[in-house]
Amino acid sequence: MSTLTTNYLTPTGREEAWRFTPLNRIAGLHDLGTEVRETLSLVANSGLPTGVTFTSVAASDLVPVSSTNDIVVSRIRDSVATVALLHIGADVEVAEPITLSRVDSGIQSQLSRTVIKAGAHSKSTVVVENTGSAILGEEIEIILEPGASLTFITLQEWAPDAIHVGRHHAVIGRDASFTSFVVTIGGSVVRLLPTVEYAGPGSSAELNGIYFATDGQHFEHRVHVDHNVGHAKSRVNYKGALSGDKAHTVWIGDVYIHANAEGTDTYELNRNLLLSDGARADSVPNLEIETGEIVGAGHASTTGRFDDEQLFYLESRGIPAELARKLVIRGFFTEILGRLHLPEIEERLMQTIDANLESADHN
Repeated sequence: MSTLTTNYLTPTGREEAWRFTPLNRIAGLHDLGTEVRETLSLVANSGLPTGVTFTSVAASDLVPVSSTNDIVVSRIRDSVATVALLHIGADVEVAEPITLSRVDSGIQSQLSRTVIKAGAHSKSTVVVENTGSAILGEEIEIILEPGASLTFITLQEWAPDAIHVGRHHAVIGRDASFTSFVVTIGGSVVRLLPTVEYAGPGSSAELNGIYFATDGQHFEHRVHVDHNVGHAKSRVNYKGALSGDKAHTVWIGDVYIHANAEGTDTYELNRNLLLSDGARADSVPNLEIETGEIVGAGHASTTGRFDDEQLFYLESRGIPAELARKLVIRGFFTEILGRLHLPEIEERLMQTIDANLESADHN
């Protein structure tokens, strides 16, 4: 059971950080008066390779290395006594993905904290699979030591009633490389904060995401890249599609380049495809630059309707309209999904997207 000792103000929805979020639909995860319990709900799918461990650690022995002003993350840090720790040893190279799956906990509200540590000059891929029903407040803190290379894939394939509010924060060491893929195609409300900061020059971050919202779903991704050191690089590329009445997606892309972050190279892109009336996509890219001594900084955001020219081109070659529509959607997402290099997961996700599209078309 959670008891919060620190004095935080419960959001009202008027705050910039919460103005898009349907607070009445997140089961009180933001409300200090709501009781929640802590849980270690992630389990390793199979035996771990040599040099990799997955253990539970007392929270007092694993102090967060990043700051936060998010009330859900603050509740987690104040309330959770035990943390799940995935550790990839220094110089360890893992060929196959390390997969962590969420245990279905039903409808009881829960808080969870996980830390992933990638040792110096290690190379690995970590996949977090979220399925079933849950009301989850989550923090995942990812620490890359110098020279480490980590690909982090998080899959939100929740049941239709699931609520997921979380922060995935990476701290990237000198000459380290972090690549993330956030895929959200299930759940009632999903609000994720994929965030990055740097701990040394020569480091890079590549943040990718796709989302597909249908009737009544609310998917919100708030990306923040904190260029707090010089000579670091970031690329952000998120794509979303919406089909169905009151389908709503929110993408916020914040990049902050500090005065001391000379040599920064950054670009962020968000594209949204509206497939039906009644759907709404909010896209807000932001750049804050305190130094002119940078390699480059830019952003782009587009939201548009289905490309009828593409559809006509395929239909004119004998492809039925329904199949042509499916092919265009697959093509839209393939740019990102194809870079997972995990064929089984790619096809599973595409099949779910196909099913969601078909369901939306028949409603």
